[in-house]
Amino acid sequence: MIKTRLHDEYGICVVNPAVERLTAANATAFKEEVLALIDQKQDKLVIDLADVTFLDSSGIGAMVGLLKRLGNRGEIVVCSLSSGVQQMFKITRMDRVFSSYSDVNAAIAAIKERV
Repeated sequence: MIKTRLHDEYGICVVNPAVERLTAANATAFKEEVLALIDQKQDKLVIDLADVTFLDSSGIGAMVGLLKRLGNRGEIVVCSLSSGVQQMFKITRMDRVFSSYSDVNAAIAAIKERV
């Protein structure tokens, strides 16, 4: 379900859910696939939501679950949020939890600054 790209120089993994709607129907599968990456020591993640036009509470819950598993040993940022997804992040106050960037390059640059 997910597409990943690894930036070896800094160990940043870009994850694209590759779905239009991240909902109860697929949020668990998305979460499990990304948890497998975290378990493989991927600790700098950029979640690229460019393809996602709708996100429900299950999608938000999956993102929070990833953050909990990662804990303090890494970072998860999001990028390329559509207006609907951005609105959902604001409504649920996840915009205060996840740093958000305009695109993948901006998200990678931000993580590199903190490495």
